[in-house]
Amino acid sequence: MESRAREAQAYEADQIKVLEDLEPVRLRPGMYIGSTGQAGLMHLIEEVVDNSIDEALAGFCTEIKVTVHEDNRVTVTDNGRGMPVGIHPESGVPAVELVMTTLHAGGKFDNKSYHVSGGLHGVGVSVVNALSEHLVVEVHRGGKVYRQEFSRGEKLTELEVVGETDRTGTTITFLPDSQIFKEIHYNFSKLSHRLRELSYLNGGLLIILENEAAGITRRFQNKGGITSFVEELASKKGPLHPKPIYVHGDESGIEVEIAMQWTGAYDEAIHAFANNINT
Repeated sequence: MESRAREAQAYEADQIKVLEDLEPVRLRPGMYIGSTGQAGLMHLIEEVVDNSIDEALAGFCTEIKVTVHEDNRVTVTDNGRGMPVGIHPESGVPAVELVMTTLHAGGKFDNKSYHVSGGLHGVGVSVVNALSEHLVVEVHRGGKVYRQEFSRGEKLTELEVVGETDRTGTTITFLPDSQIFKEIHYNFSKLSHRLRELSYLNGGLLIILENEAAGITRRFQNKGGITSFVEELASKKGPLHPKPIYVHGDESGIEVEIAMQWTGAYDEAIHAFANNINT
């Protein structure tokens, strides 16, 4: 009995497993998106949207559209610069493919491409790809339309030029993997709330949410930014002065915005965000 126990507990070199590429994501998805329930599905959408939001923060994106299709696919489209499609000098593959299939590959680890960014910093969109039964990325850049397909983190096609275009931007359509998510059901109310919140945090940015199954389309755009956010929150609590107090500062590359308004309510509400992430 003792020898069998020792044998079962053996710890040798051949028992060390090396998980390559996106294998660890599929093996332990909860480590990357928190759960494989509704919250995890929400996280997938947020990670793709965060890439588009980063383009808005960098000053290159003015419109984002999120579509929840009847077959449970989700499409996120923006009018940013479009993901890079050139060959990456070190890996020898197109940059868009590298970003989609490799953890910790992205343009957010220094300040050259993005001064500020949210999400999982080079992990997010590759995690979405790993946990998707099917994913298509379409890039409008340099007058051409590029397209590539993936399944469960692996590429199905090479990056191809499929047309010409007079705009820029990225469109990602993904279908969460039924092997990972036992029930694919999106919380449209929570998604709507988050996108509305992002529209306040990025004043002027237009975010469109479409639910095909319900036939509902919502548009969020708040040019007043966080001032409008505070104004709306205070309107239900009896504001004591007509307009929120707004403070904005920028020092050593760190930008801070504060909006506040006193009300007749006995309780207080404090909402804090860092790079669009609720803290």
